[in-house]
Amino acid sequence: MLRQISKDVRIAIEKDPAARNFLEVLLLYPGVHALIGYRIAHGLWNRGFYFLARALSQFSRWITGIEIHPAAKIGKRFFIDHGMGVVIGETAEVGNNVFIYHGVTLGGLSTKKAKRHPTIADNVVIGAGAQVLGPIQVGRNTKIGSGSVVLQDVPEYSTVIGVPGRVVFSGISSDLEDNDGLESFPDPVARAIECMLDRLPQMEKEIRLLKETLKENGIDSTKRVAENPVPIKPGQP
Repeated sequence: MLRQISKDVRIAIEKDPAARNFLEVLLLYPGVHALIGYRIAHGLWNRGFYFLARALSQFSRWITGIEIHPAAKIGKRFFIDHGMGVVIGETAEVGNNVFIYHGVTLGGLSTKKAKRHPTIADNVVIGAGAQVLGPIQVGRNTKIGSGSVVLQDVPEYSTVIGVPGRVVFSGISSDLEDNDGLESFPDPVARAIECMLDRLPQMEKEIRLLKETLKENGIDSTKRVAENPVPIKPGQP
């Protein structure tokens, strides 16, 4: 247990550039405290001490603001940054080297006693306030944007944003294997605007050629449209 606590602290130092030393992280980081509490509660749960495990889980929630059910399965190199408002449900499964921010929910959509929480694969980053709901699979090396609501399976090497969450990038890329967090998220609105701006010069050229052609044929396109408006059918807006 002491070795595991030491590993959790060192992972926090590695992933958080604001962390300065071992003692500071051990004493002041709620994400580390919640993870330590979970490790102990999970061990008690696996040994059949369900009430004691839940009591420790609730105490940890009261202290840190992070709720992790003792039956959840969490892998190695897991880190919660800031942490307030994080909820991880009973049947949730989290792989290795997963990084989540505050306000994240790995929750369920069903009240049935079955697998009802998500499974997060290795090397996943989940942004602040994201909601990953239901018994879905989130593939490895995936990034989920802040505030996203993910309700469907996500393939490997994907970037997901929006409500509901949609894949805006998918494919093997070395950019997703770094530790840059969410810095490399694409902006779909900016991309759409760029496509429109790229298309505008071609459209202007086509309109100019059309006007020149009409002028060569002795047709004033502006006057013609004004004199012969398109008839509007009854009931047509």
